Amino acid sequence: MSAVEKTIPVPDAGDIRIEAIAFTDKAAINRFIRVPMRINAGDPAWIPPLILERQEALSPAKNPLFEHADVQLFLAVRDGRDVGRISAQIDRLSPLVAEGIGQFGMICAEDDPAIFAALFRAAEDWLRARGMRTVQGPFNLSINEETGLLVDGFDTPPVMMMPHDRPFIRPRVEEQGYAKVKDVFAYWYDIRQELPAHVQKMLARKLPGQVVLRRADMKRYDQEVRALTEIFNDAWLGNWGFTPFTESETAYIGKALKLLIEPDLVWFVEIDGEPAAFGVCLPNLNEAIRDLNGSLFPFGWAKMLWRLKVGTMRTARVPLMGVKRKFQKGLSGGILPFLVIDGMRRGAVARGIEWVELSWILEDNMPMRRINESIGSTAYKTYRLFSKAL
Repeated sequence: MSAVEKTIPVPDAGDIRIEAIAFTDKAAINRFIRVPMRINAGDPAWIPPLILERQEALSPAKNPLFEHADVQLFLAVRDGRDVGRISAQIDRLSPLVAEGIGQFGMICAEDDPAIFAALFRAAEDWLRARGMRTVQGPFNLSINEETGLLVDGFDTPPVMMMPHDRPFIRPRVEEQGYAKVKDVFAYWYDIRQELPAHVQKMLARKLPGQVVLRRADMKRYDQEVRALTEIFNDAWLGNWGFTPFTESETAYIGKALKLLIEPDLVWFVEIDGEPAAFGVCLPNLNEAIRDLNGSLFPFGWAKMLWRLKVGTMRTARVPLMGVKRKFQKGLSGGILPFLVIDGMRRGAVARGIEWVELSWILEDNMPMRRINESIGSTAYKTYRLFSKAL
C-alpha cells in the first residue's frame, strides 16, 4: 500500500467538504501546513513552524517515516476556506499495529464540533477500511516525532519538536468518543542551579570498570549518531508504543539536526569501551524562529543562524536520552543518567542557556520522572493521548 494516496471520496457533512490530499499535490500540502498558522494566529504562545521543515516532514521522497508508514491527510473546507485538518496513519513498525491500532494526528480546526466530527469520520473510515479496530493519537506523524495533545500548560510557548494546541481542541476530541489512554509530561529545569548535594555525592563515587564520560566527536558525526540510535533503540524497547528508529531515519535525523548539534551539549558514557548511555541537548530552535512567521526568506536564514551560533540562546531541550538495558541495574545504572545530565548541564551553562525542557516522559515512567524531579525540574506541560474503538 503506497504512502501516496489518490484523492478518495469522503461524504460531506452539511456545508463542510472533506478533501483527501494526495502527497503529489504540493499546493494542497501547503494548504494543510498552513491551517494551524491561521487557527493559532491569535494565541500569544504559538510559534509558527518553519514551512520548509514541514514540507520536508510531509514528503514521502524525503522523510523515511513513509518507508514503513501509510499516511492519509484530510482537509476540511467550508465556503472555499480551509477550516481544519487531520491525518490518519498506520505505522507498520509500531507494536500497536499487531493489536489492530491505527493512529490519527496533526489535528487542528476551528472551534466547531461539526468540523471535528467530519474530520474524525474521514480518518476513522480510512483506518477502518484498512482493518484497524482502534484508533489512538495524536501522533504527528509518529511517536518519535510530536506526540500528544496539549491539555495543560497553554500559557508558555512550545519548545522545538513539541506540539502546541488551543484549549478548545480537547473537548472537541472527547466529543467524538475519545478517552485518555496515556499522558506524557514535559519538565522545565533551571540549569543555573547546582545539582543537589545528594546527586553530587553520587557522582563522586568511584564506579566499577572503565567508565568514561565524553563529549560528542563531530569528526565522527555519523558514527556518533548511529551509536546514540543503537542505545536509544535498546534503552526504550518495551516502553508503551515504542517504535525503533530505522537506519534511514537515523541518517535523516542526523542530517536534520546537524546544524543544532554542539559537541559540549551531547554526551556519551562508555563502559569498558562500549557506548552505554547518552544524552542530547539541543538549543531551542523555536526561540530562534519565534518572529519569522514560518519563513526563512529573505532574511530569516540570517536571523536564525545568528541567534543559534552568535546570539545567546536562553532555552534548550533534551529530546533524546537513554541507558542500555544491560547497564540499567545496580550502582552504575543509577549513576549513568546523572553523569550524562551533569555533562549536558555544564555544557549548556557555559553557553549561556538558563532553562532546559526535559521531554517527553510517560506518566508511568516513574524512574525517569524521579530522576527529573531529583534534580529540581518541574512538570509544567501535559500532553494527552486518546483512544477510541472503531
